[in-house]
Amino acid sequence: MTTLTWAVRVLILHATAVAILGVWTTWVAITSDSVSVTSAVATPLIIFFFAAVFGGLAYALHRLRSWARGPAIVMELLLIPIGLGAIGGVPEIGIAIALTGLAGAALLLAPSTRGALGLDR
Repeated sequence: MTTLTWAVRVLILHATAVAILGVWTTWVAITSDSVSVTSAVATPLIIFFFAAVFGGLAYALHRLRSWARGPAIVMELLLIPIGLGAIGGVPEIGIAIALTGLAGAALLLAPSTRGALGLDR
């Protein structure tokens, strides 16, 4: 397996996890009496937007679109402080988020990923 293939898999993992979070926040918004309407609508929409971004970047990299590498690196790196912040609440989840973000960024920064996308020419 190439590093690009693994990077795409990590992005798909993140897209799936964020989409599951979106479903959960939607469920909480529907079943809770103490959530404002604005929060009940905006929070799931934002979360689903980020799930779509992760999924779209995974698809673009799978199609060998080199432009997607930079935004994907940024998205992966953003997961590190999010994971570190989550360590205070649920340490296992926070550590998993931070480590998979770091792994995804490392895979995207690998020289073989650059080569697979044709950026070494």
